[in-house]
Amino acid sequence: MADVGLSSSGSTDGLEGPDRIFVGGFPHYFTDAQIREILECLGPLRGFNFLKDRQTGDSKGYAFCVYQDPSVTDIACAALNGIKMGDKTLEVRRAMQGTMQPNPEQEEFLQQIGQQALQRLMLEPGGTPTKIVCLSQVIKADDLRDDEEYVDIMEDMREEGGRYGNLVTVVIPRPNPDHGPTPGVGKVFFEYADVDGSSKARSGMNGRKCGGNQAVAVYYPEDKYAQGDYED
Repeated sequence: MADVGLSSSGSTDGLEGPDRIFVGGFPHYFTDAQIREILECLGPLRGFNFLKDRQTGDSKGYAFCVYQDPSVTDIACAALNGIKMGDKTLEVRRAMQGTMQPNPEQEEFLQQIGQQALQRLMLEPGGTPTKIVCLSQVIKADDLRDDEEYVDIMEDMREEGGRYGNLVTVVIPRPNPDHGPTPGVGKVFFEYADVDGSSKARSGMNGRKCGGNQAVAVYYPEDKYAQGDYED
């Protein structure tokens, strides 16, 4: 029976039995897709249950999963347990403590696998997920000087950004009229209502071709954006 006040995301089929894994301690801004991506670096899942608060939809910071191959269970626990994620530490263990444990040599090797899997997710060009996505290599500063062209660019960017989620604001810094330096010129900043939207936007925009250039989309600090600070 589900916990009171909680809802879940993902397949809950096949989540019973001794090979069920508890995954806790990840940052609350992580989406179910990101957690599943980490887990599936070690093998395909038979079931996955990501717990959320029913009223707010916020992550509760833990999930359950079962691998298709039961032999992966202890491998995943050894590889991922104890990994640092920001100020959090992953806790990955059998939901029902089993007796199987990898030997020391195997455990050291598996921990390296877990670290590599995490680095592929966390150290990608997008950085740590926030609600803000900064897009560059798509607009030239000269294109922003004309008022009508600026309005057209803004409309295009709102339409593009809105494809990925609930878009709150779009900021496109314009060149200083006296030709002095202006932070953020040539970049577009998209603010989303949640990290799920920004994550989809970063993945969808990054690497796309635009006018012969390859777009670069990265997450941007929310505090800097709120302060109107568009400096690199």
